[in-house]
Amino acid sequence: MPSPEEILKEAQSVAASDPSKAEALYKELLASTAGKDVPVREREEILRHQEQALVKLGELYRDQKNAKGVAEVINMSRSFMSSTAKAKTAKLIRTLLDFFTPIPNSKQIQIEVLKDNIEWAKREKRIFLKHSLETRLVSLQLETQQYKSALSLIDTLLTELKRLDDKMILTEVHLLESRVYRGIGNLAKAKAALTSARTAANSIYCPPHLQAQLDLQSGVLHAEDKDYKTAYSYFFETFESMSSQDDPGAIGALKYMLLCKVMLNLPEDVTSLLSIKLATKYASLRDVESMRAIARAHQNRNLADFERALKDYKEELSSDPTIRTHLSALYDTLLEQNLLRIVEPYSVVEVEYVAQQVGQGRQAVELKLSQMILDKVFHGVLDQGRGCLLVFDKPEEDNMYGAAINTLEQVGKVVDSLYAKTVKIA
Repeated sequence: MPSPEEILKEAQSVAASDPSKAEALYKELLASTAGKDVPVREREEILRHQEQALVKLGELYRDQKNAKGVAEVINMSRSFMSSTAKAKTAKLIRTLLDFFTPIPNSKQIQIEVLKDNIEWAKREKRIFLKHSLETRLVSLQLETQQYKSALSLIDTLLTELKRLDDKMILTEVHLLESRVYRGIGNLAKAKAALTSARTAANSIYCPPHLQAQLDLQSGVLHAEDKDYKTAYSYFFETFESMSSQDDPGAIGALKYMLLCKVMLNLPEDVTSLLSIKLATKYASLRDVESMRAIARAHQNRNLADFERALKDYKEELSSDPTIRTHLSALYDTLLEQNLLRIVEPYSVVEVEYVAQQVGQGRQAVELKLSQMILDKVFHGVLDQGRGCLLVFDKPEEDNMYGAAINTLEQVGKVVDSLYAKTVKIA
């Protein structure tokens, strides 16, 4: 009978050419058990080979994009985990869970696997592993926009973590809480959660990756408050940190930096920003090209180019809710500026003509013009019977009423003082 090492080598050699055979060999190795009379050293060797087989089988399923297979491997690993150190168990399960990342449409299976393993960790009283898995589950629920479930799990987690005083995971959970609250639009609670995360992070050594995530969230919240200058500085810190670690998240931070420049009406700075040393390696990527196209359209005040950029780079610009929200506001501003430029020279102008000039539908333009009139961006009236917009000159402020009220106030004071004097004489 071949030894576990030989089975492992054979499985690795045929993994690329015959995946089904490799799968059978890995399962055979995992099914083998060491007898009671086997020496401790030999038993440890068998366990080491089984651990390698678990990881290799997980990699095999990952390469085949088989999410159910990865889930099966994680469930198979439990019997192996019972006989290993708790620290090694946590590392192994994290490694196996990472195999889900490149598999498309696997988030729901991940959530089910995590819930199952959390229950197992509870039964086995593996508290730290349970917290680690619950933190990962919150992250997945955030990605799948299950905000209610995420918040209830966060509340439970925070209570337990504060009792254990585990600052590292506490920082991560507060950061996730901030993201969840930002996702549901509660910015006040998002800021409070971020402050709690920073407080917890200040009392421990905060790893560069986690610090970068905190800075990124700070930048996002400042951008929500339209404070793009402060947001830019946070995004720059994040980009520097992530870029030095070759973190794939660096491209996201760079996109946010470019977005801030556009929102600050400095689209011309986009080119100079992309010429700095750290940004040059990302300059040719589609994500960066999408922001460059937006900056160009904004600089030229060209609505058609802006719409074309949104259409051509739909995946790059619409997948991120932060970029999508701010570009929507920018599109509104750009449309408003274009409409003002067209209607300002006229006292009466056909709505149809305005719609043709901006390349929009008549109904959309009519709606935007009525909104601008109500917001007092310009003074005018929509004559829907004739299909025209009547533009008025800005009315001059008449100070006569203000002066009259002021005079009456002064007269009132005089009358009051005269009345007080007559009371004294009487």
